Amino acid sequence: MSDVEGVRLQKVLANAGVASRRVCEDYIVQGRVRVNGVVTTELGTRIDPEVDLVDVDGTAIQLDTSKRYVVLNKPTGVVSSMKDEKGRPDLRRFTKDWPERLYNVGRLDAETSGLLILTNDGDLAHVLAHPSFGVTKVYIAKVEGKVTPQTIATLTKGVDLEDGPIVADKARLLDTSGGTSLVELTLHSGRNRIVRRMMSAVGHPVIDLVRRQFGPLHLGTLPAGKARELTTVERGALLTLARQADTPPGDPTQEQL
Repeated sequence: MSDVEGVRLQKVLANAGVASRRVCEDYIVQGRVRVNGVVTTELGTRIDPEVDLVDVDGTAIQLDTSKRYVVLNKPTGVVSSMKDEKGRPDLRRFTKDWPERLYNVGRLDAETSGLLILTNDGDLAHVLAHPSFGVTKVYIAKVEGKVTPQTIATLTKGVDLEDGPIVADKARLLDTSGGTSLVELTLHSGRNRIVRRMMSAVGHPVIDLVRRQFGPLHLGTLPAGKARELTTVERGALLTLARQADTPPGDPTQEQL
């Protein structure tokens, strides 16, 4: 791209919803804007929004408006697939409001509810789904029996499973009453049904499981069965995460928990 081609940086930022063009000019002059990792302070800078990567104060800015990012509170009874060969309820009902072909990032099994990301951004999906990137997920598990502090310690020290040991990044006992307990688990593993297998291994089979957080995204008050587009702040957080990661070998795994 020659110097006379492209779009002025402040216009690109304003069009992306960062701020007004005048304020974006101030950001540039103040050295708060980077293009492809390099601080840019010249107001005459022109970029190609389809190729160049821009961030403000270290937060990535979405310039490609063809990319869609949606968060779904998947209800139980729905499989994490856009078309289920067995005819079970799938994710298509939650994507009909968007013209793009959206795909789920990773999976939750049919009995697990909670946060599922839908997008047409393959690069970002790769980063989020591949366990080598270490993107954490937070789950709330209702389990059988009274979980003790010793059990919580076991989860964070390591549990031996048939496919190898697994360690929770964090584990916290939230409540114990009526013969059941609520446990919060933070994991970055992509192994199949890992939460259910971990809790069974320590003697507390899962009764109900919900994913509350995926990377920087929180389920919040989004009702079960509802989907919404990410906010500007949420998109920035996800894109920043993706850009900070190096591409690992192999294909992303699809976890079911």
